[in-house]
Amino acid sequence: MSRFLAYVSPAVGHTLPLVPGLLELQRRGHHVHVRTLPSLVPVLHEAGVDASPVADEVMAVPITDYQATSDSDRLHAGQVDLIGRGRHDGPDFLLAVESFRPDVVLVDVNAYGAQLQAERLDLPRAVLMPTVVPVPGKRIPAYGIGMRPARGPLGSVRDAVMWRLVERMFAKAMLPGLNALRRELGLHELSTPLENWRPPNTILALTSEPLEYPRPDLPDNIHLVGSQPWEPPAARPSYLDEPGDPWVLVTCSTDYQGDEQLARVAAEALRDEPVRVLITLADAYAQAEVATSGNVRVERFVPHGHVLPHAAAVVCHGGMGIVAKAASAGVPTVVVPFGRDQPEIARRVTEAGAGVSLKPSRLTPERLRDAVRRAMGMTAQAQAVARRLDPAGAPARFADAALALVRSDVAEPADQEGEPARS
Repeated sequence: MSRFLAYVSPAVGHTLPLVPGLLELQRRGHHVHVRTLPSLVPVLHEAGVDASPVADEVMAVPITDYQATSDSDRLHAGQVDLIGRGRHDGPDFLLAVESFRPDVVLVDVNAYGAQLQAERLDLPRAVLMPTVVPVPGKRIPAYGIGMRPARGPLGSVRDAVMWRLVERMFAKAMLPGLNALRRELGLHELSTPLENWRPPNTILALTSEPLEYPRPDLPDNIHLVGSQPWEPPAARPSYLDEPGDPWVLVTCSTDYQGDEQLARVAAEALRDEPVRVLITLADAYAQAEVATSGNVRVERFVPHGHVLPHAAAVVCHGGMGIVAKAASAGVPTVVVPFGRDQPEIARRVTEAGAGVSLKPSRLTPERLRDAVRRAMGMTAQAQAVARRLDPAGAPARFADAALALVRSDVAEPADQEGEPARS
């Protein structure tokens, strides 16, 4: 049986969606270890998955992109922070490799240092991508700003031009720091960020149609395994079973990004509507200052799986986790994308017919109220999207793709210094 090390950046939304696929690997008799956010280690242990915390040095690097005042500054700040974190997650990854001695490593898309160490050691590996795919293709709009897919010859021209612009924008933000890391490790420099997603790299993307665009020309190294909604077991709040108006679930990011304004506006927008509002603030809990009153209930967190069967709509920031859960449950969504991959996810929601989107710059109680009303009228479309999704089959697809990486002539695992271990 083979040994799989999943090295995950310290984010709830990048870790929990992996659990079903990792459990499927274990069900097939393989050994799995996860290196992740310290607070999730006991959660994974309870689920039956071996885990250890990332190093304190990794946790000490904050992600500050939400403090930027423009899209370009936000992109640059996020990449600088992730590359800075990579200087610590690379050595931490080596310690995990030495301890667990894996046959295959599965490395988070944001763990740059770990990815580079896996490449340097030539370990069988895949990049874990818990989001939509940032790769060009036929009729695929340029990634990053949530452009509507275009049609016809002019649309193809638009996409080609915009992809070149976006590629340069990401290169400016990403390549100086990333190539500096690569030079230090004796790796060749990248000429474009898109090289990250090309062979010999394998990509396991936790998305699929209809929350991903049709991709008939997708490269063979990219596997759309589908979303794997998962939450740890938790007590079901009794108030969810009380009779009354339908619920609207409002969520903020589990990886803080300054989106507490969404909760404040939602409380004001829906206070007099014929719904009950459950706001889960997650990492914004300390900053939001939204109080329970009237038809609005505020919690740090409630498992979404308990709420969605009672929900008429979801209002969220556009993280892939909550969007996939809502779509799988057939609940229409209002997405207010604050940054990161969220504009792209918001666009896929609207293109699939699973909900509506509202730009943060246009976020007012009146506009959000109207968006929620429109979304609540899209239940039939959202349920049609749910019927097309196949979350139950995603763990098997994940495990199949991971097992395809196992080499028949597995080399000796690397030691802590990164040299092949020898007897």
